[in-house]
Amino acid sequence: MAPDIGLASKADPKLLPATRATVLAIVNQKGGVGKTTTAINLGAALAELGHSVLLVDLDPQANSTSGLGLDPDRIRSTIYQLLAGETSVEESMVETTVPHLRLVPSHIDLAGAEIELASLDGRETRLRSALESVPIGVECVIIDCPPSLGLLTLNALTAATSMLVPTQCEYFALEGLRHLLYTHQLVRSRLNPELEIAGILMTQFDARTTLSWDVLEEVRRSHPAHVLKTIIPRNVRISEAPSHGKPVIQYDPTSRGAAAYRALAKELLER
Repeated sequence: MAPDIGLASKADPKLLPATRATVLAIVNQKGGVGKTTTAINLGAALAELGHSVLLVDLDPQANSTSGLGLDPDRIRSTIYQLLAGETSVEESMVETTVPHLRLVPSHIDLAGAEIELASLDGRETRLRSALESVPIGVECVIIDCPPSLGLLTLNALTAATSMLVPTQCEYFALEGLRHLLYTHQLVRSRLNPELEIAGILMTQFDARTTLSWDVLEEVRRSHPAHVLKTIIPRNVRISEAPSHGKPVIQYDPTSRGAAAYRALAKELLER
């Protein structure tokens, strides 16, 4: 189901992304498709290329935070305080073990934020307003969205300049993809007319199975302009890396997973 975005009937210039950085929302309402894995590893791959990247963990599960080796319970300022207007991006962000990659961490407290945001003025634009304080020099902001099309994800889409859609190579993913692309059109028409689709990223691809090839072909047939050339393989190193608090390009730089995310970073830069 698409989120309620009836607050604004048409695009308002005040709702456009204000930060100088490119803002990329990684979004899919379905869980387990590789959003957090992509957020961490794409951010790390871009940072490896020398770009200054800020990863915003907008998921109450805080998997991007823990996946980069940080303990959410030991962090004083998180995305929750940022959305509440209690702190700035510069005060919230922390360094990671990856040079040029910084993080605005999350915490389970964020789970109640959607209820609190619902009663506030400008509820869809809290993150966009917060990102106005992104320090000069940050080239790319990557937002790891929760697995839903609720108010947190809507905030991300309103703040973003583009959205990247990881899609697992299974048939259930196709139905969710249709809902998400419909939501993209709603957001463009009412809140953020500059929101582009950076691409549909096929993930957890197993070349040994007919199912993976069939789903890949169907998505390419249905959305030929949006499916990225880079495909993320099912790779054990990608799965192991978060338990060590590292992106896969640090955990095993020569793995197929690391190579795939480096290729993704280069493809997105070219687009």
